[in-house]
Amino acid sequence: MHNQHKILRVLQLISLLQQTPPKSVQHIASILDTTHRTAYRYLDLLRELGFDLQRDHNNKYFIIHNEEIAQVHFNSDETDFLRQLILTTGKDSQLKDAVLRKIYLTSETTIIGNHLLKAHIGKIAENLCEAIICKLQVKLKNYHSLNGETISDRIVEPLAFTDNYSSLIAYEIGSKKNKYFNIQRINSVEILDKSWAHAAEHQIELPDAFGFAPGDESHAIQLVLSMKAYLLIKEEYPLCGPFIKPIPKSNKYELKMNVNDLKPINRFIEGLKDEIEVIHL
Repeated sequence: MHNQHKILRVLQLISLLQQTPPKSVQHIASILDTTHRTAYRYLDLLRELGFDLQRDHNNKYFIIHNEEIAQVHFNSDETDFLRQLILTTGKDSQLKDAVLRKIYLTSETTIIGNHLLKAHIGKIAENLCEAIICKLQVKLKNYHSLNGETISDRIVEPLAFTDNYSSLIAYEIGSKKNKYFNIQRINSVEILDKSWAHAAEHQIELPDAFGFAPGDESHAIQLVLSMKAYLLIKEEYPLCGPFIKPIPKSNKYELKMNVNDLKPINRFIEGLKDEIEVIHL
């Protein structure tokens, strides 16, 4: 029950901080019926979960909410199902944080999110988690390859997920290579009755915030973003979030990070020339 209560408090806090005006720590602690110290811990947890938590000049907190982003409304049955899913998830589940990143509780009857939680994607992630823990091979059925423009089954040894559970890092038996597989392009997963056989070849190299794996070189970039550019890059490339800092006494933000490939950020800049100042690229 303690874990369920904690999750509900987090959802309540998300809803509270999306509403204007910004809230003080004292007000947050009062609403959640907790201490100031615990309120600060919940705020830190929201940051860890990837929410865009900001603080104004009066030390009051709020979550930036882009009204231009299309929102998905769940009906009452879907809401009840999603709540049940969250409340029955144990503290050791590898999926709980991924769900909490993607949903917002805005009322007693409606859940609104900027990502639609699809049941079959959840099942795929659940099966892959089980295979990773048990060190079993899996068959990725009808995997849609964007590069090869093919649809085929892949036998792999799953190793880990990238942030936000967007991709699976796995060793592919056929190609004898460690690869990234987009979760959205997997039709289904079959757990095979066969243990890992290539552990010595396993390598986990996490990609950059744009999904590119480490290569021969890394590129340092530094940009100044308008509010519009900031909201759009957070929407399109949410893993950039930790590398963006507000510039004091302005409505602008600084993005400073290393990337493995310049193509994605160059395309982003090209589309928002009037909203981005390039300091270093």
